[in-house]
Amino acid sequence: MNTYSSSSNRPCVASSFKLVAVFLLLALCTITMVPSVWSQGSAAPPSRESTEGGTASGAGMLAMSGLSTLLYFPLKAVFAIGGGIVGGLAYVFSGGNEQAAKSIWDTSLYGTYVITPDHLQGNRPIRFLGVADSNDALAPAPAPEPTR
Repeated sequence: MNTYSSSSNRPCVASSFKLVAVFLLLALCTITMVPSVWSQGSAAPPSRESTEGGTASGAGMLAMSGLSTLLYFPLKAVFAIGGGIVGGLAYVFSGGNEQAAKSIWDTSLYGTYVITPDHLQGNRPIRFLGVADSNDALAPAPAPEPTR
């Protein structure tokens, strides 16, 4: 009797079960988070086409943006979570250098999470990598002059 071969299938089954569980968890997060994030969009859309409702092309654009988001969001979320962890490790291993960690966090955590019809029409750019705010300059701000 070869008992070794029957036990070798268990790690494969367990790993595939974990993969399915992670995929279902990401799908659940996408389904529950996308409507709330989408509703926080800008009040005035930049294009006239996105304000027109009830057209077949508008419904098609919404369907394509939803499908695109379902494919794009899990990748962006994994990248952001990984960047958060790596940024935290950079903070710890650099001796508390917040600027080193913040450069990683800004790149990984900021950016586009939800694909909208404006993104698909080319009215807004899709930014996988985040761009730091212009207020956060890399050089420290000059010290204020002392009062006399």
